[in-house]
Amino acid sequence: MTDFWVASGHLFCDRDAAGRLLPTPDLWRAFLARPELLPPEEACDAELALHTGLLADPLRAVPAAQVAALADADARENWQVFLGFRDRVQAQPSLEAAWLALFRGDVRGVPPLFLQMLTHLVARAALDGEADPYALRAAELFFRPQRAAIHQGATLLADEEFLDARTADGDLGTIGRLLTEAGAAPREVELEVLAEANAAGYRARSDAHDLALDIAEDRPGQHGLARALERFIGHVLGEAVTIRPVPVIEDRNWTWHVGLDPEATAIANDLWHGRPVQQNRLARILWLGVLEFAEMSRVLPRAAGRPVYLALAMDAAQRVRLKPQNLVGLPLALPGEGA
Repeated sequence: MTDFWVASGHLFCDRDAAGRLLPTPDLWRAFLARPELLPPEEACDAELALHTGLLADPLRAVPAAQVAALADADARENWQVFLGFRDRVQAQPSLEAAWLALFRGDVRGVPPLFLQMLTHLVARAALDGEADPYALRAAELFFRPQRAAIHQGATLLADEEFLDARTADGDLGTIGRLLTEAGAAPREVELEVLAEANAAGYRARSDAHDLALDIAEDRPGQHGLARALERFIGHVLGEAVTIRPVPVIEDRNWTWHVGLDPEATAIANDLWHGRPVQQNRLARILWLGVLEFAEMSRVLPRAAGRPVYLALAMDAAQRVRLKPQNLVGLPLALPGEGA
């Protein structure tokens, strides 16, 4: 099959027997090629030497004195942050283990860009071999912010960065205006939505992030998101689960939930505690799912045998910021702990 998400850098990684990603020097060279780490024209000789040395040997130890010798204070901070991130990732047996260690620990001080790049890689590994283009497009939510719109029975998600770039050049038509809140006159070409007619071409254009996804009830995108979450949980957390989308939560014994973004978390917490939630906030919920574990050996006693509810929402500005790290909040005992 055609490769997808080549821009993730997964081709710069090796894999272990379980299919987990192992960073190589070439992966770190890809990080070093980012504009944020390329020395500017006015960089001092010490920074140029540091960057050149790391390109030659990305895993080499860098003495603190070498970073302290950089003339620019911002450059010193940037390099300290990068080297700290590199060392934390390299200390783990795989990128998936590093992702978990970071989000189970403390990510303060780690640039969001680095976390996004790491999540992109981990998601690519989790979806490796997936044939459903709707699941692949839904998995873009793990590392790409979206904008949402309700339009003629559809619940549409479109890539925020793509929309920003395109609307700078011109209008995207009726659907594009709904997603960008723009008011310009429509052009003849509409923003494309992933559908049967173009689904076969998803992989070839996957790095463009130019297809909107409909996650309305009983649409393929709704089930694609469930499938993407199943794959991610199975690969990263090592737990087989089944997730089915539902229109509402009707459970008097509701025991455990995970909001997949800050807005959904706040709404679900209020509902769980019995606090009143205004209808306009409830309307921000775009997707609900019921998760069931295949077996219970690691499930916490409080949640054993009970469904776990998942929720995704947009904020007041119609933005969707899915945070796959929230799945660390599933009711699972950590390795070495008894359930």
